This record gives sequence, C-alpha cells and structure tokens, in this order.
Amino acid sequence: MSGTDLNVSMEPSYLVSGGNTLWSWLSTHDHKRIAILYALGITFFFFLGGAAAVMIRLELATPAGDLMTAETYNKTFTFHGIVMVWFFLVPSIPTTLGNFLVPMMIGARDMAFPRLNLFSWYLYMAAGVFTIAMLLLGGVDTGWTFYTPFSTMFSNTHVILAAVGVFVVGFSSILTGINILVTVHSLRAPGMHWFRLPLFVWAMYATSVVMVLATPVLAMTLALIALERLAGIGIFDPALGGDPLLFQHFFWFYSHPAVYIMVLPAMGVASELISMGARQKIFGYRFMTWSMLAIAVIGFMVWGHHMFVAGQSMYASMVFSILSFVVAVPSAIKVFNWVSTLYKGQIDFHAPMLYGLGFVGLFMLGGLTGLFLAATALDVNLTDTYFVVSHFHYIMVGGSVMAYLGGIHYWWPKITGRLYSEWMARFAAILMFFGFNLTFFPQYLLGYLGMPRRYHEYLPKYQALNVLSSAGASILAVAYLLPLAYLGWSLFYGRKAGPNPFRATGLEWTTPSPPPTHNFAVTPVVTEGPYEYRS
Repeated sequence: MSGTDLNVSMEPSYLVSGGNTLWSWLSTHDHKRIAILYALGITFFFFLGGAAAVMIRLELATPAGDLMTAETYNKTFTFHGIVMVWFFLVPSIPTTLGNFLVPMMIGARDMAFPRLNLFSWYLYMAAGVFTIAMLLLGGVDTGWTFYTPFSTMFSNTHVILAAVGVFVVGFSSILTGINILVTVHSLRAPGMHWFRLPLFVWAMYATSVVMVLATPVLAMTLALIALERLAGIGIFDPALGGDPLLFQHFFWFYSHPAVYIMVLPAMGVASELISMGARQKIFGYRFMTWSMLAIAVIGFMVWGHHMFVAGQSMYASMVFSILSFVVAVPSAIKVFNWVSTLYKGQIDFHAPMLYGLGFVGLFMLGGLTGLFLAATALDVNLTDTYFVVSHFHYIMVGGSVMAYLGGIHYWWPKITGRLYSEWMARFAAILMFFGFNLTFFPQYLLGYLGMPRRYHEYLPKYQALNVLSSAGASILAVAYLLPLAYLGWSLFYGRKAGPNPFRATGLEWTTPSPPPTHNFAVTPVVTEGPYEYRS
C-alpha cells in the first residue's frame, strides 16, 4: 500500500516517549494514549453493566421475583441499559480502535484536534461520574429509554442525574465524530484518495456523520425532560398541553441512527479481519463503501418502526415499514461481500478471524429477525416481548462486541508490541459464540410464546427457556473474562511482536510495534489500494 515497507523511526514508542507518570497520561495529546485511556474506562463500564446483567439473569432463573423487588429490578435493567448503550456500545470502537488507528491508517501523525480529543475523554469520564452517582444515590427506574410521561410526571427516582450523565457523554461522542471527520478530510497522506481508504476508515467516517448529526437531538430531548421535571413546562405532559408521543419521536430519531453508531464500526472491523484472514481483496470494495454511507443516511428515516403500537398513523407506519426493509438492503450487500471475499481464500482460522466470522453469523441472524419486526402486523404481536430483547442483543452485543474483541485481538500486537496466547484466544472466541447463542436464542422463543420484557416475575411455563438463557449467560461471562486475563498476562509475559505478525496490508502495519509517538518517520506515499494481498 505504501512505497515504504517499514517506516522505521529512531523515536521511542508512544508507551515510553511521553513519560510514565500519571500526569503524563492524563495530559497527553497523543491519539494512541488517549485510545488507551478510553479503553480503560470502557472496560470498567462494560463489566459494571455486565454485573447488572448477571443480576437480571439470576432473577429470571426462577418464575417468582425472589431475588429483587419489582422496583429494584426496574432500576437494575435501567442501569444495565444506560451503561451498556452509552458508556460501552456507542463509544467502544470509535474511541479506542478508531482513535488509535484512523491517523495511522491514513498516514497522519495525529488526530486533527489533539486537545479536543483529550477533552472528549474527560467529558466521557465526567458523564460516568454522574451515572455512578445516580446508582449510589438509589438509581433510576424509567428504563434506558426514559419514556414519558413516566420519566416526567411519575418517577420519583434520580431521572435528572441519569439524564445529565447521558447528556454529557453525548457531547463526548460529538467531539469524537468531529475529530474523525476533519482528520479523514484534511490529513490523508499523499496518494491516499477516497477509494484507497481502508473500509475501517470508511466505517468510522460514516459513523462520525451519524454521531455529529443525531446526537444533538438526544441532548435536546434529555434537556426537555429535565426542564419539564424542574419547571413544570408542558412539553410532554398532556395536562399542560404537551404530547407524550413527541418524546418517542425525538428519542428514536436519535436512537435508531445510534444503532448504526454501534454497528457500522463493527462492520469496518469485520471487513479488515475477513480480508486479512482470507488473504484476499475485499469483494466489491466500492459497493462496501457506498453501502456504509447508505446505511448512515437511510438510518435517519426509519425511527417510526419503534412506534407501530404507539398510536401513530397507519400510513406513517406503512412508510416506516417499507423504509425498514430498504435499510436491510445495504446490510445484505455487506454480508454477501464478506462471504464472497472468503470464496477460494487461503483462510487462516486464527483468533481475529474467528471473531470476525462470529460477528457475521450473529449479525446475520439478528438482521433477519429485524425483518420480522419491520413487518407491522408481526411487530404488533412481538413488540415489548423478549423477541425484541433477543434481536437487539444479537445485533448490538453478539455483533458489535464480537467485532470489538476481534479488532482488539487483531491490533493488540500493534498496540502493545506483545503477542497473546493464540489457543486461549481461539477458545474464548468459540466459547463466546456458543455462550451468546445459548443466552439469547431461547429469548426469541420466549418472545414468540408471548413472554413480556421488563418483568421480574413470569408464568412457570417460561422457566425452562429462562434457565437455558441464564446458563448461557454464565458461559458468556467466562468468555468475556478470559480475554481480560490472557491479554493482561501478555502485557508482562507475552512474546514480543514484530511490526506485522499477521502479514496484513495497511499503513499501520508499516510502523514498529508499538508505534512511535508521531507514527511515521517519513510521511508515507500511497501507491495502491488497501487490500493488495499477494500470498
């Protein structure tokens, strides 16, 4: 991809050159160090939200509500949703892998706005403080969607504190999006024209567009909730001339595009993993780029499929249903192209490839069940059941988390300069795929049979499937803890990695592992596309 196979620099690695004091990390402007800071915060919140998920599955192992009261259960799944959506899934890939890799992939020395990059991390951590304070003071019971009129008129929990946490973390996302957009537009190396960009960079670009355009709507909506609770202004309260459904329109206008904030980066990671694992060019590169942009654009037009039972016009529901089927087309193009890339490839089933294949399988199953929910007649029966819970988790957790961990394993040697245990990584990937399906596939059946979500008690006839789901969750918990163990071990005892242990293409692999502070000794000149595998 570059005229220089190994951009050797006498400059020490980013892990050393900035100093190793706490202040040197907290005041850094190096995009790679900021990515590490984000990774630490995101890992903390992942396991905090995961602890709430464990409590939920323990409660649902038996039909009677014998572990938690209804109020505590409501607060538990609300906290789980808030933390996992806004403090893990939305920022996970853009702020860690995106921050670390985008400048290196385009031949830049850093992000366009290094200080703004650091400030976005401080906003993220400040938002986390508000959210943890909300938990310590008693929690919030509205659900992660903050639906009115409950969140404005009836809930006596800490709604405003939770809303402030999400409000602040939203601005962190906006700043990250702006930084990535400007970096990709203005700092590409000579010869790096748009259709020589790696698909991961395209995914981050499309995601950043959605971040910048959609997140302000969420911020405005949460500010209106706080204003109504504090000042009694009738925005959503019908007794004061407000409209409760207005909140749903605002919220889902952001939150459906937010689904693509979570899954588009995962698609970018999967594209890199599958091309490298098959040692072939991505099939239909331009179709892949345009399909990413199409998903980002059409994603703004389908929010109403969350409101088929909310009383909106039958004609509006019909339009949203059609558009929901339309947005599945570019996703289907991507799955077709990933599978076609594998055709006649020299496939190596190392850990990153297993995670990439796991992403494709889980995303495909989640996407197919999304077509069920796009059909109005079916959605009326399935909405607010565990079918929706399972569909959401297949896309967001099965898909995005598999891709995130696949990316971590793929670029771990580049980030740390160390190799991990390959057999343990493969075992964790297989265990995760198995544990995930055992956890969430029974929930499709529960939803089909009519079990409603968000209840801590249920009819005894649903217990067998719930026990399977809880058993799968225990396996999934082990699969998530394993990478924490062996990746942590590799930092101290792992073998040193060369500059390109996977024999991959891309500018990031032309630098030493770990990279120097300013990435490249000499600005590279790009002469070919991103996936020119020759062996």
